[in-house]
Amino acid sequence: MKLIVQIPCLNEEATLPATIKDIPRQIDGIDQVEILIIDDGCTDRTVEVAHELGVDHVLSFPGNRGLGHAFSAGFDYCLRQGADIVVNTDGDNQYHGGDIPKLVKPIVEGKADLVIGDREPEKIAHFSWFKKKMQTVGSKVVSRLANLEVPDVASGFKAYSREAAMRFAFSTDFDHTVDHVIQAGRKRIITVNVPIRTNEKLRESRLFSNIGVFITHSMGIMLRVYSSYRAMKIFSAAGIVCFGVGFLIGLRFIYFWLTQGQLPNQHVQSLILAAVLMLAGFQMVLTGIVADLINASRGVLEDVSYRLRRMELGHDHQTEPKK
Repeated sequence: MKLIVQIPCLNEEATLPATIKDIPRQIDGIDQVEILIIDDGCTDRTVEVAHELGVDHVLSFPGNRGLGHAFSAGFDYCLRQGADIVVNTDGDNQYHGGDIPKLVKPIVEGKADLVIGDREPEKIAHFSWFKKKMQTVGSKVVSRLANLEVPDVASGFKAYSREAAMRFAFSTDFDHTVDHVIQAGRKRIITVNVPIRTNEKLRESRLFSNIGVFITHSMGIMLRVYSSYRAMKIFSAAGIVCFGVGFLIGLRFIYFWLTQGQLPNQHVQSLILAAVLMLAGFQMVLTGIVADLINASRGVLEDVSYRLRRMELGHDHQTEPKK
């Protein structure tokens, strides 16, 4: 069984040595442990340092493409190199590499396809009170959307089985954490969480400038990904509410008409508003139906993509049925 640890990097020459030093090269149940550095347009000595440290693979981009693109390219590279398990960690030495054996154990034992490292954010000393609360609330919201229990959704320390790695679709260039949790829930990918350790903070995050930017981006990803899978539910609910409000306003107009015995001109605006709301609600429901049909087509395309990827990579680990 082959494990590749991928590390997306953007100018990590100062922290990369500590990150790689923590990664164990011998793990029970794993025959090969290799390290992949993804050079996302580094302008410092990250690549040179990586070679000096003896990494096995370096994948370089001519310029910065963003974490989402780096992660996706790393996945494809790992699969082409025959990885049975892919572990993702950060180049800033945030996660303790010594916990990789714990992270991959459920996959090695065949108990999970995705393992998420739980940093237990409420216990991290350098997190502010506000950040701890936002991490907790955000994880609960995403867990609800995904129908999974994930206490640390923002954790980038994850282990993927080969099967899971081929099933995930990449739809964001910002971050993969929220996206993958929701996809895991919707695609019924067996997911478990394991507690992990974190190292002392060495630098500020380059992914977002402040917690507000992170929340805004994450909410956008949550809305986009969830609506992709539950478009009918979202648009139908909004449409029914809109139609219902318009219908009630229309009933109010009819009430005044019947009780006053003539057309109440002073309430014509209410009649117009009711008509607009009811029409908008009806259109929302129709939009939900169309979006649901598009989502069904997307599901078929993702399944075709998954099957083509398996054929292309030619590395099927499924057990043949006994005859």
